[in-house]
Amino acid sequence: MSSSDWCLIESDPGVFTELIQKIGVKGVQVEEIFALDAQDLKRLAPVYGLIFLFKWQSEKKQRKIDHNPPNELFFAKQVVTNACATQAILSVLMNSPLKEETSSVPGVSEIQLGDTLSSLKEFTQEFDPELKGMTLGESESIRNAHNSFARPEPFVMERTHAKEDDECFHFIAYIPFEGRLYELDGLQPGPILLEENGVSTDNWLDKVVPHVQQRIQSYASHEIKFNLMAVCHDREQTLTQQRDDLVQKMQETTDESSKAVLETEIHDIETEIKQEQAKKRRWHQENVRRRHNYVPFLINLLKILASKGELEPMIEQAKQKKERSEQ
Repeated sequence: MSSSDWCLIESDPGVFTELIQKIGVKGVQVEEIFALDAQDLKRLAPVYGLIFLFKWQSEKKQRKIDHNPPNELFFAKQVVTNACATQAILSVLMNSPLKEETSSVPGVSEIQLGDTLSSLKEFTQEFDPELKGMTLGESESIRNAHNSFARPEPFVMERTHAKEDDECFHFIAYIPFEGRLYELDGLQPGPILLEENGVSTDNWLDKVVPHVQQRIQSYASHEIKFNLMAVCHDREQTLTQQRDDLVQKMQETTDESSKAVLETEIHDIETEIKQEQAKKRRWHQENVRRRHNYVPFLINLLKILASKGELEPMIEQAKQKKERSEQ
């Protein structure tokens, strides 16, 4: 892979969360969604956007493109191969509520973009979607963060061209923005307007679920490979803030029965915090394994087995097992 290429990366919340951190964004994580239910999504609040993975097909239905979107809406065309996962994530981050750098107390619903994305957003503010996509693709820091999740390539493989029947998966984003609901797809000429008004941070999940369901149902007869993830505030930070608020409330309460209820709630939240910490450790370990090159270990293992005369019998056993399974 050349220095200008973008690799394919795995669709995984642990991968995406670390990718976001590597780009320099703070206060954000990604959670996989297993039930498409607004109430289930709201337990992750605040949710900044949804990332939807599906097998791409050409669409015959004309989509409602917003040709006059708000000036502050960040939409970039996808002009770089394999970058759609990172681009969908950036579509959410670049349109999320931001923490004021001068504020001494960050709001739990706000995020810090960091220097890389803040500079990119400011630099491309007057660019059209095509030029924004090109600028994003040329960002060395974003590309390096993306490619840090490339699987080791111990053997140089000959490049192959995509065939007509090859599966091609694509990522899109759903976000609320200035009272509207948008679908951001880098393969479209512009942002797709799903709801024109009445959308708020409180109700947008209720409004977006039917649109995601409709898209899934349109493929349901011939496709079952979907993946939905929520880009939300760092869960450990959110839960810690909730716990601290309850602790303060308990200190101010004189009623013993109310204190008992609050103590139970605090205990439950502390359990959730420990679960989040354990999940982050697991994600880190999984990402380390993804990057590790196991080929030298396997080659040495085969050499040791061969030196002990155990390799050929194992190969023969495998051949016999294969022959029996084919009978």
